[in-house]
Amino acid sequence: MTNFKLILKTSIAIIGSFLLFSCEPELDSLGSQLVKDNVIPGNVVSYDVVAYNVNNGDIIRTDGNKLTAATIGAFHESQFGLQKSSFITQIRPSAYAPDFGKNPVVDSVVLVLKPYFASDSLTTSTDENFQWNGTAAKKTVSRYPITKYGKAKKNMTLQVHEVKDFLGSASDTIYSNRQVNTGVMLGTKNLDGSVSAVKIVKKDDNSELLSRDAGIRISLDKNFFQDRIISKAKSPEMADASNFVRYFGGLRISVAEDDGYIFTMAPGGMELIMYYHHDADANGSSTAQQGTFSFIFGGANARFNQIWYDRKGSALANWASDENMGDKKLYAQGMGGPGFGIRIPQSVVAQIKQLGASQDLAVLSAKLRLYSDVSTWNNTFAKPVSFVISPKGKTSFISDMTAFAANPVFSLITTSSLKENPAYYDISITQTLKDIIEKDAENTDLILNVGYYEVNASNIKLGAEHTSTAYTPNRIVLVGSDAGNDKRARLQIIYTKR
Repeated sequence: MTNFKLILKTSIAIIGSFLLFSCEPELDSLGSQLVKDNVIPGNVVSYDVVAYNVNNGDIIRTDGNKLTAATIGAFHESQFGLQKSSFITQIRPSAYAPDFGKNPVVDSVVLVLKPYFASDSLTTSTDENFQWNGTAAKKTVSRYPITKYGKAKKNMTLQVHEVKDFLGSASDTIYSNRQVNTGVMLGTKNLDGSVSAVKIVKKDDNSELLSRDAGIRISLDKNFFQDRIISKAKSPEMADASNFVRYFGGLRISVAEDDGYIFTMAPGGMELIMYYHHDADANGSSTAQQGTFSFIFGGANARFNQIWYDRKGSALANWASDENMGDKKLYAQGMGGPGFGIRIPQSVVAQIKQLGASQDLAVLSAKLRLYSDVSTWNNTFAKPVSFVISPKGKTSFISDMTAFAANPVFSLITTSSLKENPAYYDISITQTLKDIIEKDAENTDLILNVGYYEVNASNIKLGAEHTSTAYTPNRIVLVGSDAGNDKRARLQIIYTKR
């Protein structure tokens, strides 16, 4: 019986998908779907829904347990206003009570960020006459554009500050509005929108002299590290992890500007390297010997994204949500911005039940269709690729996510080309609606937020609470419950004979 049910569900999803995308009739002409008040099986019947904005308070959990990726940057536009993100993290030395040798002096300190970039958009420059410590060499620099959201051509200034506060432990829950005290600025870097990889080889035999992965290298204040690290090498502050993270709170990485773009990076992929020299005795004389000391970014460190919003002057600032009647426009924004709710009116549920009883029909496929609003969101900013969906007041999958989990062709959300204006999203709620109609399940509002469900190496979803919402900067304005707009939010059903 279990296998039969699985086969039935899979068949319904496959047939439904075929009907939705292979022979879908005009979706905005309900009258043509009916013949003498009889529904034609296989055709689409549309119903209005109540679509309304949900205020998430511009706050979201952003500690390390929620950040597969970290965000840095700022972006301002007229509909949502300003969104600005900084990354704050503890660091730990690679060794405690380190021995830096005799008379150690810091030469330089470099912080390396590794943003995500477009690996297929490579530009290369080569210096065939490069000198490496007196050796004839060839230097190749490969540049890649950073993956950005916002105004991609703007230059921005990265800033690195010392964090004065104790940030806690990696297991702590931290929200995006947490404030921290910062100390001195340790370094800045003009960000031109790209990352560079460097390779240097000997000119005579092509043997490798240097290889650096693509990243952004920021020079930090060497005097600060001389005073705070080198001079404290044998002090209690450098003796163990507990003392160190209270002595050196961490780093805050931000941008100086209030408009540009937001980029993402792997938080554990950062590097911090201190280059120094110390005296070494050889053959009765003292010579300078080079050394390096690294710091660790990783799971043991507390870290979070600090996200700040300024809605003044934006369209969203003047929008009041009407949960009962619905809103004409829906504002959806990742990283703590607003989401939206969808309610199937009880009157619609009653109509569907009546059709089933009077015409012996069953729901074959059900979806919510949502269009982007071209009157306010007609631009080239990348639209969200997905939404996460949960019943109102719960953190759980909707029925469709569990019912069709084993179905390889099932997709919760499908879209038109997202480069088009308008674009549309189809959200599959077949099982959710069937449970309401056939099993009298509670007709709960559905809450949607920008983001996608994270998966493991086997492409299995990690759980309803594991989403990309905290680090997805995309946003969009959708058409909501606007009776005068033929692109308004709707429930679309394909029926079949029982």
